Amino acid sequence: ILTDPYTKVGYELPADLQADIVTVSHGHFDHNYVNAVHGNFTVVTNSTCVSGISITAIPTWHDPEQGRLRGANSVYVFSVDGMKICHLGDYGETDNSFLAERLQDIDVCLLPIGGTYTIDAKQAKTLIETIQPKLVIPMHYKPIDGELNIADEKEFLQLFSPECITRRKGEIQLLQKDLPQKGTKIILMERI
Repeated sequence: ILTDPYTKVGYELPADLQADIVTVSHGHFDHNYVNAVHGNFTVVTNSTCVSGISITAIPTWHDPEQGRLRGANSVYVFSVDGMKICHLGDYGETDNSFLAERLQDIDVCLLPIGGTYTIDAKQAKTLIETIQPKLVIPMHYKPIDGELNIADEKEFLQLFSPECITRRKGEIQLLQKDLPQKGTKIILMERI
């Protein structure tokens, strides 16, 4: 499953990028570049089931003004391998009540933290406290080689105790048995 393939953000996608399923949270260039993906894949923009994977699309807003600034956004929840994985796309709402009702028992949450176009670090922490996922993977923040005008990961990480945070480079494998049984852990994925 590939979520929100991008272009023109200061670093490139792998040249041999392949997927079976590609989700697009909204139509902006940094989230909908499906032309970068090779092979035979299904593009998902609504709730569906593909190859036995249940995908729920939850309509949200890209900004705190109900889309007046940046339009709509879809949050996706994948039920796969006994886990519920949530990708928030460019979630920008500051009132989390609608989303919290729909996100129950999330195992892994891919969460924007960079602000400007999405929720910022403090809003992301509030959302974590509301939905209580077992594992959070921050996204949509400014890496060293990024060009978007968004915050880096530092403010977000300062909101948590160091023992809750793991830094990883490259790919990771997540199995249900390895998820935290208590509290929320954060894995910061660093570029290689």
